[in-house]
Amino acid sequence: MKGWMQGIFGEDSLIGRVTSRIWILFGANLLFVLFSLPIVTAGPAFVAMYHVCLKTLRWDNNLNPFREFWKGFVSNFKQALIIWLGALAAFAVLILDISFTVQTEEMVRIFRYPLYLLAGFFLMVLFHFFPVCAAFSDNLKGLLRNALFFAAKNPVRALLVLFLNAGPMIWTYRDLVRIPLYAFVWACIGFSGIAMICSRLLLKDFSIYLPDVSVPDETGENV
Repeated sequence: MKGWMQGIFGEDSLIGRVTSRIWILFGANLLFVLFSLPIVTAGPAFVAMYHVCLKTLRWDNNLNPFREFWKGFVSNFKQALIIWLGALAAFAVLILDISFTVQTEEMVRIFRYPLYLLAGFFLMVLFHFFPVCAAFSDNLKGLLRNALFFAAKNPVRALLVLFLNAGPMIWTYRDLVRIPLYAFVWACIGFSGIAMICSRLLLKDFSIYLPDVSVPDETGENV
């Protein structure tokens, strides 16, 4: 009986693996929400969350999400912070420009469409930068170049990554009646769940340029 129970609920069983994965997603999501509250640290928090997700997929389904999140947050803080602050400034300008074009005469309103495309492009690159920064060690210019490379390598996947990150958030704000339910999902597993899906989509191409998983990861800085 004891052996049968261990077979069902052990770490290597289906239930054990699912439970471990849920725990990792919950822990990473909780820290992401807490570290994103100051807004300015949301960029490093995104990278740290991807660090946990990518490392889970490549190395260990039983890792400590709190310890790994902190490692990813600290080791990538500077570069992620610079990109995040730059993105906030760029989107502030874009929002002002879009608001201006919408409120002006019909002749000028047509320019809002190129601004929408530009905002979508920036978001697509940004949502690729976070996992790239978590996976690879490089300078800021190299990381941005790699984010553009992986986005351009598979445009359909790039659009899917953009949709997965932006779509649910837009839907949440449009459906105000169910805001409490959405808030609960986002607070528990929403952000990390999306990050895990995006990590799985990107990992096939990432793995070509990453060390073999048989090589121990002693630094903990990258996946």
